[in-house]
Amino acid sequence: MTLKVCNPTRRHIIKGLGAATLLSPLYSMPTWAAKFPRLYVDGLSFLPNDINDVKASKLDAFIADISAIETIEQSDGTKNYKRTYQACINSIKQAAKTVNENPEIYLQGLTGADIDKARAQQRTAVYFQIQGADCVEADGISANGNPPLWPQLESLHQQGLRVLQLTHHYGNRFAGGALDNNGKQGLNKPLTTAGHALITELNKRNMLIDVSHSSEQTALDTAKASQSPIVLSHGAARHFVNHARCSSDEVIRAVADTGGVFGVFMMSFWLTNNPTPTIEDYIDQLEYVAKIGGVDCVAIANDFPLRGQENLLALNNNNSEGVKEYLDWWHSLQSRNVLGFDVEPKHVVIPEFNHIDRMSRIDDALKKARFKSSDRDRFMGGNWQRVMKKVLIKPLVKVKKG
Repeated sequence: MTLKVCNPTRRHIIKGLGAATLLSPLYSMPTWAAKFPRLYVDGLSFLPNDINDVKASKLDAFIADISAIETIEQSDGTKNYKRTYQACINSIKQAAKTVNENPEIYLQGLTGADIDKARAQQRTAVYFQIQGADCVEADGISANGNPPLWPQLESLHQQGLRVLQLTHHYGNRFAGGALDNNGKQGLNKPLTTAGHALITELNKRNMLIDVSHSSEQTALDTAKASQSPIVLSHGAARHFVNHARCSSDEVIRAVADTGGVFGVFMMSFWLTNNPTPTIEDYIDQLEYVAKIGGVDCVAIANDFPLRGQENLLALNNNNSEGVKEYLDWWHSLQSRNVLGFDVEPKHVVIPEFNHIDRMSRIDDALKKARFKSSDRDRFMGGNWQRVMKKVLIKPLVKVKKG
């Protein structure tokens, strides 16, 4: 399938990246392609309880949310899920321990080059991510005229944190969240002064900035502020579902213009309003992101465990039953007039992709839809690899183990 790209000249090209930087070995080295199957990278999942799931997934690398959550009821009765520093420093140490105890399966990803290293050793590179900068909210505050310090961010980085999402649903002192609302309409809060400082610190540490769950204005501000590519690791295009959690064309273009990627995830109620979600609905999302942001912007994400949404798996992917677990949360936001929650969801997953072998199945679906092999290389992992190699360069400090 040949796709028209609206803006083929990307900011990362203007900044002087050479063609060799833009292309992964999959594109430039036929001998590599002959030796290895297509690269598979998942933009967001979790360390599985069953280590056998890693090999079964066929993933060469994945971003793993390793954060721990504290549930906080807000004054309006809705719930927020805060990733506090203490909870997250404990959880990242535990995650590193799990990875280190399984060296035949995992390689802890610290630089983009670790994908190639893991692949050559038949392991899976795992990159630690936290969904929300709440974990460093005590950082970046000046006292007595001294420069602001970032001890919490530094500590998490030393433990292996490589991807930081600015918000999760609701805003914090750095950024606005997608679901921020005054009971009548969305607030669309911008990146704050503290948020600009955080972007600078993340750039200094060669960490990947994730604007998933951010407000539209925060995402646009972050794209302008960052000196490195940013990502929206897991989301969907608002073109198909007019929902606060989905992204406008402007955000997709802004992420692409930094040289970043937009990962389309598996939560079907944000992929389509059709009563029955299909493989074609997912492929339509990928094609649309490619149309708006270019083929170098498209990526795959999950946002469920590697094997899939487990409650739905237990129900044999019965969406009409499985969706019920989301309805209380959905109705609480419907009562607040948050965009998109007026349409009650009918499903949670695309059954064929709620499976441990989803990456192969997506790859096959792209082939069936007649996407070019080179575009499948990009979508299935090449774009993630390119961004990681650009941003996640040699750590500034030695990472502590355990």
